[in-house]
Amino acid sequence: MNASTILLLLVLAIPVILAMLYNSLVRLRNEVAASWRQIDVQLTRRHDLIPNLVEAVKGYMQFERDTLTQVVEARNQAINAGSQSARMAAENQLTAGLGRLLAVFERYPDLKADQNVLRLQEELTTTENQLAFARQAYNDLVMQLNTRIQSFPTSLIARQIGFTEAEYFKAPAGNEAVPQVNLSLGAGRS
Repeated sequence: MNASTILLLLVLAIPVILAMLYNSLVRLRNEVAASWRQIDVQLTRRHDLIPNLVEAVKGYMQFERDTLTQVVEARNQAINAGSQSARMAAENQLTAGLGRLLAVFERYPDLKADQNVLRLQEELTTTENQLAFARQAYNDLVMQLNTRIQSFPTSLIARQIGFTEAEYFKAPAGNEAVPQVNLSLGAGRS
């Protein structure tokens, strides 16, 4: 091969390589967005369960109005959050509030025996588990996208063509990441 052929191949290869890099970034960005929508589905389900849970327990929990109010306010903030980052922070506050609410249940024997409350707890636990899986999938895709954006040679062009790192969905500080629900309360009943 002569020099002009090699030069021609390089000139042709560069746009192909750039197109492949661009397409891989677009694919990952779309996967991150789709994964966020899966989180959003679970968050919406959780938002829908909370009013039913609060309504079911408020008659039992006369002295826990502050806890109920905090959960409802956190839910409203999460629903009305403007940006994805604000939504993540609000959802973490809601998760912490739900954890406190469910911990209070232990003080109320009649509440622990209420079938409606037990069903709502079970639905909330299922939703929280699905949310945890959706968050993990989202964070895995964010890691892939961010790694691609930061890796050579993609790092040379990614920011210039409008790609930025995505934000991880972080759990709240402490042990409040997922409300702990003890469903063994109904064991032995028929």
